[in-house]
Amino acid sequence: MSVATYSYPGPSALTAEGLALQTSGGCGTHPRFFDGFMTTPQTVAIGLLAVAEVARARYHQRTDWTSLDPVVTGSEDMLRFESFSGCCGVYARMDVLPSGLDGERPEHGTTNVDVNVPLQLALARVGGLDPLHLAVGPQDLTVSTMDGSVVERKVPLPGRWLRGFAQVHAVTAGMEPRVRISAAAAADFLRRLPKGRDTLWVVPAGQGLRLTARPVPGAVCLAGTDRLGALRGLLRHAGDLTVYGPAVRPGSSAVASVWELETPTLRLSLTLSPEPYRGFSGEGSVLSALASDDAADAADRISELLALAPTLDADALATATGLTAAQVRSGLALLGTAGRVGYDVAEATYFHRVMPFGTAAAEKLNPRLAGARALLDAGAVTVSGDVASVGGTEGVYQVRLVGGAPAGCTCQWWAKHRGDRGPCRHQLAARLAVADRVPA
Repeated sequence: MSVATYSYPGPSALTAEGLALQTSGGCGTHPRFFDGFMTTPQTVAIGLLAVAEVARARYHQRTDWTSLDPVVTGSEDMLRFESFSGCCGVYARMDVLPSGLDGERPEHGTTNVDVNVPLQLALARVGGLDPLHLAVGPQDLTVSTMDGSVVERKVPLPGRWLRGFAQVHAVTAGMEPRVRISAAAAADFLRRLPKGRDTLWVVPAGQGLRLTARPVPGAVCLAGTDRLGALRGLLRHAGDLTVYGPAVRPGSSAVASVWELETPTLRLSLTLSPEPYRGFSGEGSVLSALASDDAADAADRISELLALAPTLDADALATATGLTAAQVRSGLALLGTAGRVGYDVAEATYFHRVMPFGTAAAEKLNPRLAGARALLDAGAVTVSGDVASVGGTEGVYQVRLVGGAPAGCTCQWWAKHRGDRGPCRHQLAARLAVADRVPA
């Protein structure tokens, strides 16, 4: 577990002057990312409540989840609020767009904000005509840095939280908009949804959506219908619902999906893991990229760019850095393990979080990668032609190589998941061995 100590100068509150969100960390002694009014106060209040609702929720089972404070990022012209559910299977984000902000231009930075119960009650009372002023880190309060030299409130930050950030950006980067319907049609669809944890599929039907039990081209996966509940509060203020997903075909396994409500001033999205019992922290889609030898160098070069321009697409990153597409993916994956990169499906761009974690802990946060390096260091990998033999706890496993890249393994873990949760440690070890040119 990676632990960071967050210290707050006092509780967040809705005062006569506005909404004061107390912060921990930031770029300076008194971090302030924004100071101004919300142009649509009620929708912002509802959206922030939705992000906090996801942070409190356990959609699959109760877990020891202690980091309930949403992350807020100032990104040049918008504010982003993010949270994970307790089971790590739902990722929520509210982006307050430039049209929703009336005040100073948001500075680039990231911090945790305290959204406590009294504040939740106060936000619930915000009416349509009530002004809402948001100050993230007011200057007249002393705020401790992330190292927590003055401890007023401690929030352990589990490693699975960082792994969740890494996996979400990797999974959503390949998604495209599949369905777009009106908020009224979305409200009707959500009202008719059956309760349950079954994996269903959604396809367009006239002006709305309908459910199907099997994937078809153009369908979007919906696993665990109750996980969309946090969208309901914003429906009457929204214009459209856009659903994003990867391309699927008949017989496809369950995949993640993004459900995004849009108003003129903000976007609220929920990213659902492929199945209710699967948390994003347990997925392994970034592991192959992390096994790349040049990931660290690529991450450093990308990080320098994102520090200057907090939002960039993959092509722009490749052009500006001179890296290949594969190297960009490796660098982004490594930055993701430190929570420093996110992905915006609506804009099709990556965005930068200023987080107090380095990339050196990637192996510690990903046991499969650490296990693969241990196998390699122990001399348990032998590559011969298009097969790598990897010694394991129960014998020797055969990893098939296609073009030098692992394509399958004889271990039970691979037989069970077939790549749905990334490569096994034997495949990773084989990849590392090929990269290091281990002799047959």
